[in-house]
Amino acid sequence: MTPLRLGVIAPPTNTVNEKEWATLLPAGVSMQFTRMALHANTDTPSGKQALHDDLATAMTQLRNEGADVMVYACTAGSMTIPHHDLPDWMARTAGAPAVTTAAAIVDALRFLDVKRVAVATPYHDALNDHETHFLEHAGFKVLACKGLGIGANGPHEYVQIAKVHPAAIQAHVRSVHQDGADALLVSCTDFPTLGLIDALEQEFGIPVLSSNTATLWAALRAGGVHFQDAPVPASGGQLFNPGNQA
Repeated sequence: MTPLRLGVIAPPTNTVNEKEWATLLPAGVSMQFTRMALHANTDTPSGKQALHDDLATAMTQLRNEGADVMVYACTAGSMTIPHHDLPDWMARTAGAPAVTTAAAIVDALRFLDVKRVAVATPYHDALNDHETHFLEHAGFKVLACKGLGIGANGPHEYVQIAKVHPAAIQAHVRSVHQDGADALLVSCTDFPTLGLIDALEQEFGIPVLSSNTATLWAALRAGGVHFQDAPVPASGGQLFNPGNQA
């Protein structure tokens, strides 16, 4: 396949996204990372403009470094309504395919024909409510959306997300699971969940998606990667099955 370079824009404190993706990249795919301030409030014109300004700067840098696909790897910062508004703007601005985590989650859930979803997050209640509203606006029934409360006392707490022990994350996801859910979503690109996905899928018998697996899946599709020809070298769950490529 033609070599593909992903240009990834991540929050400054994120230490998990790059590490998890490095284990999943198919042969011939590389990535270039840059950091950008977290923009959690994009509901106002000034907040949206600040996000666009920072993204434009980051994308210019990544394009100059040879990136083929633009990826904004932040869940909270990309939950704009409608969900494709932000990646569409990014693609027009960068002149390249573009993906955001929030839009990737919607696309992945729809691809798997998910109607009802349970969501586990590290977030505080206000951000969980925002994610529930975002997902329900996209047409999903959110059976549960529960967090660990990180960030309730301010953004300075977000550095704790990557430090949550995998056993605690697994217990949290189990507590969120609901009968009747078509899938489980584990939200936040800084939440270390990749190593838990296989066991959780086997336990519950439904797809388990994380912000990182959904975003990478969407980015590879945007870059024209076919999993039949370029399989991921490690398991990212059912989402990366060879047949799950439109």
